[in-house]
Amino acid sequence: MPSSQTNQPRRTLLLTGASRGIGHATVKRFSAAGWRVITCSRHPFPENCPWEAGPEDHIQVDLADEASTLEAIAETKRRLDGHELHALVNNAAISPKADGGKRLSTLNTSKEDWHHVFQVNFFAPIMLARGLVEELAVALQASLLVRHAPSALSDAFCASRLGEHQAFAYGTIETRFDEDTIIARAMPQV
Repeated sequence: MPSSQTNQPRRTLLLTGASRGIGHATVKRFSAAGWRVITCSRHPFPENCPWEAGPEDHIQVDLADEASTLEAIAETKRRLDGHELHALVNNAAISPKADGGKRLSTLNTSKEDWHHVFQVNFFAPIMLARGLVEELAVALQASLLVRHAPSALSDAFCASRLGEHQAFAYGTIETRFDEDTIIARAMPQV
């Protein structure tokens, strides 16, 4: 479905941990830029939330539970209905806390608590990425081209396949790269 601002197809982002803080701000930022944002959180969509697309584009998921994560992957595919996923942002994370909100250490945290933390913070994001790899293929192609191909090729690909918002879909780039230069190179010059 083309966005109302251009003839380019509307970009889609899947965001975990979307209900508050950084996740909520990310929803606002990408929605304002014309993206469709499919949100994921442990909580159902709040009835008092003013975001009009929320109920249709919200998936309640417990990332600590493998079965729930697999169900969320299947539900995401159903909601994409054969369309591409342009970005996956794994914002959801937990940190074990003791009474009074104090952080726990490796010495006094149970193996079960660590398993829970690693399921949410590490294994669930891997499950999501693996489960949605085909839907993310164009963003992955762009990432690889921006990193490894001549700039003329990567610029042409980004302009033709990712449209005006390609700066958001360059993928995971190693920290040694100057991402501002890469994004500037990927932006079409007018």
